[in-house]
Amino acid sequence: MVIPVEDAADPRLADYTRLRDVDLRKSMEGAQGLFVAEGEKVIRRAVGAGHPVRSVLTTAKWLGQLADVTRDVTVYLVSDEVMEGVTGFQVHRGALASMERLPLPPVPEVLAGKDSRTGPPRRIVVLEDLVDHGNVGAIFRCAAALGVDAIVLSPRCADPLYRRSVKVSMGAVFAIPYARMTDWHDGLAEIRAAGFQLLALTPDRHATALGDAPLKERVALMLGSEGDGLSSHWLHEADLPVRIPMSETAMDLGVDSLNVVAAAAIACHSLVARG
Repeated sequence: MVIPVEDAADPRLADYTRLRDVDLRKSMEGAQGLFVAEGEKVIRRAVGAGHPVRSVLTTAKWLGQLADVTRDVTVYLVSDEVMEGVTGFQVHRGALASMERLPLPPVPEVLAGKDSRTGPPRRIVVLEDLVDHGNVGAIFRCAAALGVDAIVLSPRCADPLYRRSVKVSMGAVFAIPYARMTDWHDGLAEIRAAGFQLLALTPDRHATALGDAPLKERVALMLGSEGDGLSSHWLHEADLPVRIPMSETAMDLGVDSLNVVAAAAIACHSLVARG
């Protein structure tokens, strides 16, 4: 069902309106149970993960490449100018899909590996209050690429299915199980009760070097917000604070830490490599 649309204000395109307006999108997507996938690869991965397609917005150039995905789906065909008028930016990947969200499993189900193909998770990442959607998407990509089994989000973490998160992750948000805590204050207790050792990543020079940390069978790596890092409450709740050692030259220059995405990649690699 290919429907040409020539007006950016056409109400049928409401799912794609002002994609860069974070507040608008958060309220609208939450209320309607949708998210937007951008680009052929990401759309295919979302479909492969079982998300139903509500509609597709695309230009003539990309219509044929998505033919197998858009069979039995409403496709709105627009010009580049109309596309930019609807979304508020140039869509270089040429296609957008409005997808339906699936119910998010509760934390205990993810920790038990209920829907996992590889069994109960042994190495997980726990994110506290990361509000940058790009950082959340990048960490999902790192975690999926390096073999982390699952991710748990604090209640205030950015939405992994926000368009920028999905885009930056290259669809990795559909490849790794995740859940969101309902209680920040006692959320870590639930993870510990499932048998996980809680490692708090910190730039504190007195913390144990990550490579020297004694690891238990199940490990949860805790990462804090972009600016402040982990809260004092979560640091106190951790079983062991760990750090990524900085070179002496870096310390002399006042560089005592990495950005959260780089730190996540190094720490995930270290944990998974150690088994």
